[in-house]
Amino acid sequence: MYNRWLINRTNPEFLQYLSKNASVSPLFAQVLVNRGFRTASDISDFLRPSVSSLTDPFDIPGISSAALRIGTAISRGERILVHGDYDADGVSATAILCLALRSIGADCLYFIPDRFAHGYGFQLWGVEKAKAAAASLIITVDCGITSFGAVDAARREGIDVIITDHHEPAREMKLEGESSKSPNSQLSASGALLPDAVAVVNPKVTNAGNAVEHLSGAGVALKLVQALYRERPEDLLPFFDLAAIGTVADVVPMTGENRIIVRTGLSLMNNSGRPGLSALLKVSGLEGKDLKAGRLAFSVIPRINAAGRLASSMEVVRLLTTDSKDDAAEIAAALDKLNAERQRIEEEIFQEAVAKLGEGDESPAIVLSGAGWHEGVIGIVASRIADRCSRPAIIFSVKNGIAKGSARSVPAFDICSALADCREMLISHGGHKQAAGIKLEAAKLGVFTRRICELAASAADGVADAGIMIDANVGLSEMNFGLMKELSMLEPLGLGNPEPLFGARMLKVHSPKVVGNNHLRMKLCERSCRMDAIGFGMGGHIDDFDLYGTIDAAFSPSVNEWNGGRYLQLVLKAFRSSA
Repeated sequence: MYNRWLINRTNPEFLQYLSKNASVSPLFAQVLVNRGFRTASDISDFLRPSVSSLTDPFDIPGISSAALRIGTAISRGERILVHGDYDADGVSATAILCLALRSIGADCLYFIPDRFAHGYGFQLWGVEKAKAAAASLIITVDCGITSFGAVDAARREGIDVIITDHHEPAREMKLEGESSKSPNSQLSASGALLPDAVAVVNPKVTNAGNAVEHLSGAGVALKLVQALYRERPEDLLPFFDLAAIGTVADVVPMTGENRIIVRTGLSLMNNSGRPGLSALLKVSGLEGKDLKAGRLAFSVIPRINAAGRLASSMEVVRLLTTDSKDDAAEIAAALDKLNAERQRIEEEIFQEAVAKLGEGDESPAIVLSGAGWHEGVIGIVASRIADRCSRPAIIFSVKNGIAKGSARSVPAFDICSALADCREMLISHGGHKQAAGIKLEAAKLGVFTRRICELAASAADGVADAGIMIDANVGLSEMNFGLMKELSMLEPLGLGNPEPLFGARMLKVHSPKVVGNNHLRMKLCERSCRMDAIGFGMGGHIDDFDLYGTIDAAFSPSVNEWNGGRYLQLVLKAFRSSA
């Protein structure tokens, strides 16, 4: 439970004014104010995101050069290789670009590296693949921003490269297997060191603070297609479903253009004419259901990622681009089986990691390693450990003296920057502020652990206990279907647009019991109002109610659909004694 509960409050007169002008309830107005909206116009733009609000793709440096080179390749009949990545963002970005290029007459094929045979990102394998296929242009998606050696190698073979990526650019070398500064590199105006490609399209290079700064790899691919389709903008819409997959999968902020992409994409998926997506929804148990970002993240995307974690993602691109319902059904069924196997392996390693962690571990960062741990699932295990302990977690698989790791962090700690501070002891590293990949000699794990813990401790010292932020103090009677209809307009929820959280005080608890996998179910009562509530994973707190007279509760309201009915239910996030 949290030490501090912080409730947002706004001048009531202003809330009434905003409520009237934006045609929303005062309570919903408070939720919107908490997200930074102060005018009816801003609220309307946020609640009703439109494709027409997309920014000009040519505002992103490098897109003009990329579009020009692609146009030349098509007019000359050159073969183009689209080089993707093996996660859901990478394969959806690959599918977007391949489908778009073929629609405008390009001779296009794709390559997704194998996690185990090739490793991450655009490397010499990709150049060899292009050479063997007689391709004279490589376009990377969701990778390549630090692939200096591969770009140089492609040039020596007479192959041009266009980089499209959204990962952090290098400020110094030693990323993605490179060990020294490339003789052929570009220094951007922002100080980023870039591969000497025909074009580099990455909003993170110069567009800090721009509306497209936080696009996923699929989002960047969509912007390139928007540029290629400048004479036919109406044809861009069918790609939003694929872009939504990459955007949700990569856990980027659900604001700005990302919000437009996901909102539009989910709407398309609800009536998907794409055989691959229809088959995925069916095996995920989502056929015919109203799709939300959360359902996509927990059902569809894990099945897509399972291929890259345990096998090859080449078939996933075929799934997303096929017109054959039979092929789609066959590939989707295979992904469903792979996902079940992934879950088994992941749980096995997670339990081993928890056992290694032990009780009472209070280190600022968690670093765990195991001989032969499956490289395909250590990222998920790191995420689960980080969530469980509210600290950065790095999980390593050790084999033949080399430790390959996956890191997941907490908002207060930039793991990518921290790894840059450890670069002298690493073979390679790269990623985002909250997630990264690492490789180092296993003999250096001890010194690396000490250093990363020092950096995490320094970051923690500068961050006060933020506590739990509550959107508004409410009465239980305010939780109704009318409010739920308004709250649904916040979808898609995610980073930067979190699920609304309300607080209520002096509640009586009736009939508490532990159900399912350690969940706490009860009824919360306030005067004559009584509502169902559930606290997931809170079963261990059931005895607390014997000590409390009444409780304060922090919760998110939800609609529970069961046995043909719809019921309001409060999902507890925290509770405490009212005393």
